[in-house]
Amino acid sequence: MILRGPWPRHGAAIALLALTAACVPSADTGIGPAAPPIAGSPPPPPPRAAVRADFVLTGTAEQGAVMTGLAPDDARTVTFDGQPVPITADGRFLIAFDRDAGPGARLVATLSDGRRVERAIAVAAGIWRLEQVNAPYRGSASSDADFERRRPAELAQIAAARAMRVDSNGWMQRFRWPVAGRLSGFFGSQRVYQGKPGSYHSGTDIAAPAGTPFVAPADGVVVLAAAAPFTLEGNLLIVDHGMGLTSAFLHCQRLDVKVGDRVVQGQVLGTVGRTGRVTGAHMHWGLKWRDARIDPGKLAGPMGE
Repeated sequence: MILRGPWPRHGAAIALLALTAACVPSADTGIGPAAPPIAGSPPPPPPRAAVRADFVLTGTAEQGAVMTGLAPDDARTVTFDGQPVPITADGRFLIAFDRDAGPGARLVATLSDGRRVERAIAVAAGIWRLEQVNAPYRGSASSDADFERRRPAELAQIAAARAMRVDSNGWMQRFRWPVAGRLSGFFGSQRVYQGKPGSYHSGTDIAAPAGTPFVAPADGVVVLAAAAPFTLEGNLLIVDHGMGLTSAFLHCQRLDVKVGDRVVQGQVLGTVGRTGRVTGAHMHWGLKWRDARIDPGKLAGPMGE
């Protein structure tokens, strides 16, 4: 409508009222301030969390190291180099790289709709020492024949203990050192026993006086407590921290726990000794995830922290 002037006073007022009324939104347009909430009504839903579409990994991918991760949302299964990896209800999992792991690994998650999410992992190489050890190659065995007779049963006990699967969340904790002392042997070192080459060192040695108490580095369940000293390991204790991650404590003088005991981080497990293949009193702490030998120092950090 075109309004032409000059307008009468009352005509201008009517026109102004008409234009003003046309600018007022109707009740059903959805424009304008929101209506106040009705008393007693439920609060609005929180913003929807972002969907996790890929793996989230924590840690360093290198030989002898451990990584923890979160699987993609809606993952039904996870595999690591083709082998199934258990995941928690909220998608958490653990993987590790053997001392001799190859340069690459692969994670695969299969979602409920059949789609796959894959992650290639580049694995850095470790740097290993050479250690000369003045200890008998056969440990406490009286002869080669005695060693060959005793060793198969010992290895069978160790394999059976590590094949067990326990319910423990110790693997989620920050690990601590089982005993304080001088590091006298390093993970991954190639060892020579009285001139005879042996396998690489599968744990970390901590020199401490015989009888010194040692403690659990994390929560877990005892899966092996040797009834008699093994030829190489001496009095041996193995604790499972869940998800296939185990701690082995070698050369103990005394064991204060038994198979099936649940232990908590910091609990005394026994005392340091010099049983098995040793040159002096010390604690050998070994960590293993499935068949992968891993470096305890990469989980516990520098001594004293």
